[in-house]
Amino acid sequence: MEIPSKYNPAKTEKKWYDLWMEKGFFRSEPDHREPYCIVIPPPNVTGVLHMGHMLNNTIQDVLVRRARMQGKNACWLPGTDHASIATEAKVVAKLKDKGIDKSEISREEFLEHAWEWKKQHGDIILEQLKKLGASCDWHRTKFTMDKEMHESVIGVFIDLYNKGLIYRGVRMVNWDPKALTALSDEEVIHKEVQSKLYYIRYKVEGTEDEWVTIATTRPETILGDTAVCVNPEDERFRNLKGKRVLVPLVNRSVPVIEDDYVDREFGTGCLKITPAHDINDYEIGIRHKLKSIDIFNNDGTLSKEAELYIGKDRFIARDEIVVELREKGHLVKIEDYVNKIGFSERTDEMIEPKLSLQWFLKMGELAKPALDVVINDTINFFPKKFKNTYRHWMENVRDWCISRQLWWGQRIPVYYLPDNEMIVAKSKEEAYEIAKSKFNLPDLKIEEIKQDEDVLDTWFSSWLWPISVFDGIRHPDNKDINYYYPTDDLITAPEILFFWVARMIIAGLEYRKDIPFKNVYLTGIVRDKLGRKMSKSLGNSPDPIKLMNKFGADGVRVGMLLTSPAGNDLPFDEILCEQGRNFSNKIWNALRLVKGWKVDENLEQSQSSEVSVDWFKAKLNSCLKVLDDQFLKYRISDALMLVYKLIWDDFCSWYLEMIKPAYQQPIDRKTLDETIIFFEKLMKVLHPFMPFITEEIWHQLKEREENNCIMISEIPVRERINHKIPEQFENAKQVIIAVRNLRNEKNIQNKESIRLFIKKNYEEEPDTTFDNLVAKLCNISDIAYVDDKVEGAMSFIVKSTEFYIPISDSVDVNAEIKKLKEELNYTRGFLNSVRKKLGNERFVNNAPEKVVVLEQKKQADAEAKIKVIEAQITALRNS
Repeated sequence: MEIPSKYNPAKTEKKWYDLWMEKGFFRSEPDHREPYCIVIPPPNVTGVLHMGHMLNNTIQDVLVRRARMQGKNACWLPGTDHASIATEAKVVAKLKDKGIDKSEISREEFLEHAWEWKKQHGDIILEQLKKLGASCDWHRTKFTMDKEMHESVIGVFIDLYNKGLIYRGVRMVNWDPKALTALSDEEVIHKEVQSKLYYIRYKVEGTEDEWVTIATTRPETILGDTAVCVNPEDERFRNLKGKRVLVPLVNRSVPVIEDDYVDREFGTGCLKITPAHDINDYEIGIRHKLKSIDIFNNDGTLSKEAELYIGKDRFIARDEIVVELREKGHLVKIEDYVNKIGFSERTDEMIEPKLSLQWFLKMGELAKPALDVVINDTINFFPKKFKNTYRHWMENVRDWCISRQLWWGQRIPVYYLPDNEMIVAKSKEEAYEIAKSKFNLPDLKIEEIKQDEDVLDTWFSSWLWPISVFDGIRHPDNKDINYYYPTDDLITAPEILFFWVARMIIAGLEYRKDIPFKNVYLTGIVRDKLGRKMSKSLGNSPDPIKLMNKFGADGVRVGMLLTSPAGNDLPFDEILCEQGRNFSNKIWNALRLVKGWKVDENLEQSQSSEVSVDWFKAKLNSCLKVLDDQFLKYRISDALMLVYKLIWDDFCSWYLEMIKPAYQQPIDRKTLDETIIFFEKLMKVLHPFMPFITEEIWHQLKEREENNCIMISEIPVRERINHKIPEQFENAKQVIIAVRNLRNEKNIQNKESIRLFIKKNYEEEPDTTFDNLVAKLCNISDIAYVDDKVEGAMSFIVKSTEFYIPISDSVDVNAEIKKLKEELNYTRGFLNSVRKKLGNERFVNNAPEKVVVLEQKKQADAEAKIKVIEAQITALRNS
């Protein structure tokens, strides 16, 4: 086969991905093999591929491909999430562009538009993942609103309701005025913002000129005040006990109450209480039986209950009320103030705490078992530091608000009779039958039954994901759930540790009595060179598709992984992808070199090639051992770097140079065959990281059947090796580098052969293992071992062995002595640092024995080297 001069990723990637799909290599069905399963964190149907997806899915693909090559039955199950808030917003915007307002159409008409939108856009991100090389079992693709998935969610709601764990009530919720829905605590992002602290005075009722000053960041909410509160221990406000004050502008008379919650150091130490619009005020209001006045409409405008500024946006009302407070003598002063404010994770709208009738899931008794399995390492977190974050959340968990005021999503399966009696059922028809029998209503018409208008939180679907994708809720004993569950690894981001990971653990323990996954690998956040999180608004996030078109999918995968240790942020730079592309080119050039060699079938393998093969075999196998350990510890970035250096440094830069035949000379069959085997093994080890180029090279290395693909081959396993040879080669490598440096310094051309004399010291025996290789790579005509120093020769030292190269009279002896003195001074300084360390009794007593032995060896080597250098200086002076 003729090998193209340049590697073409675009042509290669499509060719091999199409073949893998055609041959069904990604498919998985239960069988006798050990399963390995990952369920994809389902991206939103609204989504397109971003850098976070690239990192997350590259790591998943690495693990899945490696498991497949280890002989496991690997199943990577893909799918998408219906994303209620995000999708509804997209559909509403699309309708608006057509001149259609959501409020003007029926729920059924809206859902038709939503399903049409999903049909057009919902699979975009999955198709983009294919370009990345994702080896998912696409036949198993799920969507959280598929029929069987929907039935699973509804069944779980009914089950939890019947267990008394789901209830409906008026509670303080996080309200998103833009999305017009309640949010759970985990969907609120708290940001530090520059605010204002307004000092406002309230007149004490029944007095001529007695005032109380409070401090607030939200002056518009005074319209909903129903009390003023002080700390019972605060002596400053003893005179206010039992009195009432008048709320500015509306002149509402409210009591002065006492509560330990009030921080005497904040503001004036006097707190306005607005039970309808602050969670802490709400709880104080419950304790003191205060009235709640909801002054906001759902869209964040002021309601008629506010009495003033009705219909105006809350922020406009704030500006105007400040003006009026100042005009009427109520505004004392304004200060700059930094505080944390909650924003919607989806819309970035400032959250409005609001009393609302919602559905909740009791989390207290469900959370404890889910905490235990993480703390006792039944489920392992990588990195471990997130265990404490998880513990804190699970020990302080609140009931989960699971209802959303939207149309797109899993509609809550609660039905109301004309008398407001409530029935929980799978369908309207089932509710109708239950109503007739349970409440003895033979004349009831099905049209009179009304379903709850709200839908369930999207996370109430995805918390069942590892179970529902295998239909384990509806059919808890089917072959898929029994085979693949629990899954092996979950790869996700720390920011959804509570949204999703914790809840999946809860659901798994509740419905399978088992954990949903064994390991959780938490990726970092992809940031730009300035440390900023990548986002559309900042314009600092590159288009992954364009990156792959420019650098190839393999290049981008390498770029993403090179600096992405678990749990640590990834400082992404496009130059990393360029490094990945350069690596592809390096491997391709190595292929062209090897395949370009002519073979002489009658040529015997040289001794230098034989030991070179032995060395690389040992190097490869030692790396396989480290690689196994790194994968066990989920050190994916380190694993890639190990393979990268093994290929670039050891194979391409050293091994191929060591066995390369002379110019226009043939290579022997045995060395070439062994080199091809090494190349194949390296491509197998690299395949999980760079699937496309490794598949192409696999088929270029030798003729193979089309079905004989690297992705379904067996990953190399460790073999017995000569453990002595790596160290022998390291010594030889130092000699080769020293000779090449000396040639360079003395302008001795490589084509000019030289002689090398070696003097062993301290009764060491000569090791000639790599002498022929040194001679080959350094163009040395003769290597001889001598007992005495060689006069009139240049020299260098490796450890305690002296090397001499005869040189001409043109060499500057004084310059050589100067250089040796510099080396002598450096070595003496190094020896002093080692002696200082070994003279430290604390170090010697506490350091591991092998560390101390290593330092002692450094001392002995340095002492020997000093003696040799001193002798060389003396010899040069006498020459």
